[in-house]
Amino acid sequence: MENRILLSRKRIALVAHDNKKAELIEWAKYNKGTLQKHQLFATGTTGKLIEDALDMHITKLLSGPLGGDQQIGALISEGKIDVLIFFWDPMSAQPHDPDIKALLRLGVVWNIPIACDRTSADFMLSSPLMNQDYEVKMPDYKSYLNRNV
Repeated sequence: MENRILLSRKRIALVAHDNKKAELIEWAKYNKGTLQKHQLFATGTTGKLIEDALDMHITKLLSGPLGGDQQIGALISEGKIDVLIFFWDPMSAQPHDPDIKALLRLGVVWNIPIACDRTSADFMLSSPLMNQDYEVKMPDYKSYLNRNV
């Protein structure tokens, strides 16, 4: 696979479980100035809440349990999401846990930055790399793709 360039204006996916939505919204409000420099995507309910709180456009997909997590995963695999910020609730089982695991897996497969809590999101957003072009070293999956099954 060829390396790809994340432009200085990142495409950021925002996702939060129900018990983490308020925390993500508070974080987004605190970081509104930085987030305004980027293109934001979110699963349905989370996107609506963030859009209202920030008074800015969010590309809203389906609600997570209705396929929004998978839509974001598809965008990641198509190279249309550069960063995943997913405030997930480690204390509650989710009915769509397999979708969540698949979403996180795709983020790792395609080597994009992933933040799963406020602290990692703060470190990520404050990195100088967030506001400049960045070359992503893509993993080489040729041997995996060419194996005889």
